[in-house]
Parts: sequence; structure tokens; C-alpha cells
Amino acid sequence: MRLSVLLFCLSVLLLSSTCRNDVASSPEMKVLYRTWLHAHEEDQGDVLVYRPNTYSFKPSRGRTGFAFDQNGLFTQYDIAPTDGMEGRTGRWTAERERVLRISLNDQREPDYLLEVVSATPELLQVRRLPVPAK
Repeated sequence: MRLSVLLFCLSVLLLSSTCRNDVASSPEMKVLYRTWLHAHEEDQGDVLVYRPNTYSFKPSRGRTGFAFDQNGLFTQYDIAPTDGMEGRTGRWTAERERVLRISLNDQREPDYLLEVVSATPELLQVRRLPVPAK
């Protein structure tokens, strides 16, 4: 009996860790799985533009950014007091089609939503949205 309960629990854990909803595993969303830095020079109104961290940026006093991992891990990069980058870890989840919920572990700021306006391997355009009140 114990063995069957253990096997059942392990099966549920394995299934939950390998299942992804269609939004998070769509081909367009898969291009997110990398580190992106803010190309603030290219922003257009409320649409924020990001480029891969390997992009040849013009000199800037510091850049913010983030990294998406396919297993739901998220790192937000803020400008550190010494003008370097400071990483804050958290999680991302697909809230609905083209909208991701960002939750940072340190909870220094509330969760927020990123609407993916456009995503290619070389360019990511997003809108940052507040989480609607319940």
C-alpha cells in the first residue's frame, strides 16, 4: 500500500513538472527562453523593447533586463548601486495567451503582467501591466 501511494505521488509530481500549457510551449513563446536586456532607445510609447544579452548595444549607463527559463524560473536584472546588474529571482507563468505573470521572490514589488506584443529571436516587445484587482 505504501509503495503504491508513493508511486502515485511520484507520478503526479512527474506529470505536473513535464506538462506545460499550450501558451507557454508555443513556438513564439519558446524564443523567450534567454536573457533579454532593455533597449530603451528603441521603446515606442508603452511598448518596451528588449534585445538578447549578446546584442551589440550602444554605450549606456546601465541596462535592466530579465531572463526566462523554460521551467518557470525568472530573473529580473535591475541596475545595482555600483551601476552593475543585480539579479532578483522569481517565477513566471502564462496567465493567458501572450500575457505572463511575473512574481519575484523578495516581494519588494507586487506581481506584474508582461503582455508579449512581439517576440523573435532578436527582438522582444512587451507592455508591462498591473495585475487586475480581484
